[in-house]
Amino acid sequence: MQEQILNDARDYIRNLFSEDSGGHDYWHSIRVANTARQLAMQEGADAFLAELAALLHDADDIKLFPDTFTEKKHAVDFLRSHAVPEDVIRELVSIIEQIPFNGTGLSVPDSLEGKCVQDADRLDAIGAIGIARTFAYGGSHGRAIFDPEEKPRLHMTADEYRKASSSSISHFYEKLLKIKNLMNTESGKKAAAQRDSYMRAFLKEFYSEWGGTENNPSS
Repeated sequence: MQEQILNDARDYIRNLFSEDSGGHDYWHSIRVANTARQLAMQEGADAFLAELAALLHDADDIKLFPDTFTEKKHAVDFLRSHAVPEDVIRELVSIIEQIPFNGTGLSVPDSLEGKCVQDADRLDAIGAIGIARTFAYGGSHGRAIFDPEEKPRLHMTADEYRKASSSSISHFYEKLLKIKNLMNTESGKKAAAQRDSYMRAFLKEFYSEWGGTENNPSS
């Protein structure tokens, strides 16, 4: 039964994200789900709940589906159509609501499953894949690759973060380089350290090729 729900969830999100090219596509959710399951198994959490929440974590993302965001309609409708108990639906919705970065990144999920999903989602935002997703998202939203006159904003409210239109390089400082220190699980922390190192090497090479100095507001 659980495997059938997971398979159906994969089919469901494949349809939902069929036209996305900005980094929040079907494969992003699949990667997050696979990582969430791995982290859950390593940390002793419920792997089924973590994987299912991860598969559905972007199904009502405010950037993609503002009309269903408040009630998490896509996720809830899918779960109810598969006779998932209401108490489990509430738990899954709680996980989904608690994992977004929202400016500061300081929100921590209540459950261990939620912590695994949040770590998995954040891991997909950094490293080589995170770099690729950053520029894919920036390009799809008309953002500059880099503006040497722009100063990254390190402290934003959730609303300011959602409305931000910074260059893709500024996004590294506004979010991505913060992630390593915001991980919840020991397994996630180890993976984040390696990916963070890769990003910093990328930025060093980027500035070298640009011919300027690093536009780092914290240096």
